[in-house]
Amino acid sequence: QLHLVASGGGLVQPGGSLRLSCSADGSTLRSRPVGWFRQAPGKEREFVTALNWSGTRTYYADSVKGRFTISRDNAKNTMYLQMNSLKPEDTAVYYCAATTGSLASSRVADYNYWGQGTQVTVSS
Repeated sequence: QLHLVASGGGLVQPGGSLRLSCSADGSTLRSRPVGWFRQAPGKEREFVTALNWSGTRTYYADSVKGRFTISRDNAKNTMYLQMNSLKPEDTAVYYCAATTGSLASSRVADYNYWGQGTQVTVSS
């Protein structure tokens, strides 16, 4: 059973940066597509970015393209989300996820394993 733990959230000023981490235990992330999602108060969980199992293909929501970068370190069984040029509208709880499927996906329903979420607040 794969267990994911997200960390790295916090309070940052507009224009600032944060790096989120998501570590896995109980099983390996190495062969699994992974993704990051976020959920703001009163809104549905939405896709942020995904990465295929080999780390060679990335997918981004238009709202974060050019500002956020997803990556993975299979040796450490960990994935990351580097967030730059943060905006107040990026404020949300961020969730890491992994799927037993073969393809990276932007759909919440396609992911089987979820981290507990980490709060990101962008405010001056």
